[in-house]
Amino acid sequence: MPRRHVLAFALAATIVALPASSQQGKNPPTNLYIDVLTHNMAGMPDMGGMMGGLGGFMARRMGGDAGKPTYPTTRAGGMTGQYLDIALHNSLKPGVEAQDVVPAGLKLGKSLTLTPIGPREEGKGTMAPGKVPDIQVKITEYWGCGASVRPGQPKVATFKLKGNGKTVDPDNPMGAMQGIDFQATGSISNEIRAVDRDIDLKPGWVYWPNPKHGKQVPGGARLAGEHRITGDGIPASMQFQVAQAADFMPKLALRTQGEMTDAIGLSWPAVERARGYHITGMHMQVLGENSYAITMWSSAELPGAREDLHANLTGGQLEKWLKQKVLLPATATSCTIPKGIFAGTSKVDGRQATMPGMLNMTAYGPESWITYPPKPADPKQPWNPEWSVRLRARSSASAILGLDFGGMQQMEEDGEDGQPQQKKPGMKGLLKGILGG
Repeated sequence: MPRRHVLAFALAATIVALPASSQQGKNPPTNLYIDVLTHNMAGMPDMGGMMGGLGGFMARRMGGDAGKPTYPTTRAGGMTGQYLDIALHNSLKPGVEAQDVVPAGLKLGKSLTLTPIGPREEGKGTMAPGKVPDIQVKITEYWGCGASVRPGQPKVATFKLKGNGKTVDPDNPMGAMQGIDFQATGSISNEIRAVDRDIDLKPGWVYWPNPKHGKQVPGGARLAGEHRITGDGIPASMQFQVAQAADFMPKLALRTQGEMTDAIGLSWPAVERARGYHITGMHMQVLGENSYAITMWSSAELPGAREDLHANLTGGQLEKWLKQKVLLPATATSCTIPKGIFAGTSKVDGRQATMPGMLNMTAYGPESWITYPPKPADPKQPWNPEWSVRLRARSSASAILGLDFGGMQQMEEDGEDGQPQQKKPGMKGLLKGILGG
């Protein structure tokens, strides 16, 4: 279709950005969902500038094929870099390939091809038969910023599982749960949960990146500018402008300082467009055969704010949890982990058996909607929207506790000139989400 033919329609739709809470009314037949994430792993270079070597290896480990990332990539950051997810459902022609004609600043070519992605198959019969072991896990929970542990903390719970000689059937692993003894002493806090509004893989939807057309977003790429969605059954009017406010957020330059036995200082420059922050830490010790101790901490003033909050939150959730001080305010630029809570060490068979303490942080960005035609001010006036676009942005960071990357972070903040010279760790938050249930 000629560009000028849709331009008149697009001008009328040029971003009427509405808060998510005010996006009401009829559901359009065509809906586009765009998420962007800027992730920074302390001490690691930008993934977008590493097309081979370690970059290609890590991309494959993160689910891509031959270095191609595959939707979804913005749920949790891996390597340092920018991530983009696009999902489209067009009820007029479900599951039909579509194109997003993108601005040159995105550095991904003239257009992105959205295709269906089949559900990922979980391996069957890959679990080896064996007896259910006796397991003991001790969980210690802290919360709040400050150099000292607060009164009333920590909360501690111990869970013991006795296998009683039961054997795991690879085809029915849950069947082994019958006859197993489970004991719990103490308690930890009920988890504060976020509403899940992510778009998962579903029949009738198309996505980017995908196994055929996935690409790593280059460093410094920009989403802002004119976008046009084309394809069989796509409304001719589906052209819109992504505003600067909905673009990739700046890098969250988290710095850590202090040994595990000390109060660990966390600091970061204010992130433009951030509406609030959340930080969690986790540390695990191997106490013996099948015996573990897990320590977890969050920056919240209330207990129970854990990994589930590292997500795109609704405006209502942000407002509520900022008032309750579950989240740090947008003005915050520092926090302190209480002294010594991650200091435990242990050895099994004469070897160090303490996992590195891992830190995750989220800067919550804006969420906006575009609809065409815009909703009339007069509620009596009929409204039949043709399409909608939801745009969400976050910036996140991860770090290995006890390793000071502050100097390296400072070198990276100004962009592409400074290259870190210090040895870089090769792991991310292995324990992220272990307590999500």
